[in-house]
Amino acid sequence: WEARTDLWVLPHSYEACAEAAAWLRARLKQAPVVGLVCGSGLGALAQELQQPQSFDYGDIPHFPRSTVQGHAGRLLVGTLGGCPCAVMQGRFHLYEGYSPAQVALPVRTLALLGAHTVVLTNAAGSLREGLDPGDLLVIRDHIDLPGLAGRSPLVGANDSRFGPRFPVMAGAYDPALRRLALALAPPPLRARAGVYCGVGGPSYETPAECALLRMLGGDAVGMSTVAEAAAARHCGLRVLGLSLITNAAASHEEEEEEGPEHAKDMEHAKEHAKEHAKEHAKDTEHAKDKAHQEVLDAAQAGARLLAQLLLALAPRLQHV
Repeated sequence: WEARTDLWVLPHSYEACAEAAAWLRARLKQAPVVGLVCGSGLGALAQELQQPQSFDYGDIPHFPRSTVQGHAGRLLVGTLGGCPCAVMQGRFHLYEGYSPAQVALPVRTLALLGAHTVVLTNAAGSLREGLDPGDLLVIRDHIDLPGLAGRSPLVGANDSRFGPRFPVMAGAYDPALRRLALALAPPPLRARAGVYCGVGGPSYETPAECALLRMLGGDAVGMSTVAEAAAARHCGLRVLGLSLITNAAASHEEEEEEGPEHAKDMEHAKEHAKEHAKEHAKDTEHAKDKAHQEVLDAAQAGARLLAQLLLALAPRLQHV
């Protein structure tokens, strides 16, 4: 809870979102009608904004702070192709320690500012053969694993000023917007529709977990988007979800075979590891950040084409 002179405000309540929206409204030249949330390494789109106004998350009342590499932690408001847009350079995640409602607070704030559409982008791992790094998954549905376990921004007393107690999530990702994105995807960007699986993170998925997600019908997996999508639909926003594929999720085929026939090799491996422990110490230290750096590198390589798509989409989103 945050103390104020006149009342107590829960940091993710309607009042908190309204205060954030009022603070922004008092400073904006033009209110956005479309919100774009940029995932890991995808914040370069903000460079295309015309007449941008920049606000650090730390200055906006009740906004959390972004702690993830590749997330600048700024809200920029300007125009894309003549469409008034708000671009979030960085988002918030459950694995940072934020509640689902805190993760969703910026999307709810955009709704109170008057936005009618939100575009949720992310960097994701592929679960399907043929969906390769650099490809784009246009989300047609999602599997919200934290939400199914009760970690949803909609848990708790419902505030009808946001939306109904039991919002319908069928068709959460707008079919017309999805078709438009698929039609406008610029070559050589390969785009296909599919199902995004949202997980809590921050550890990457095990091969067994990836196999489970494939069985459930998932095409890509990531650590964001689903809470924001649920809150956006609760507020009545139209939602477009775009996943830039940056890596292939783990599979059992990548693991080495183990069994009785390898028992002798195990002893030899132990000795070998001791002999070369110092030699590999530096590599071990470097490996801690390697996985996320690969995500950032792949996202940067595909960000240009994704930015082209969003530039083409923005004017068409203004009056939908």
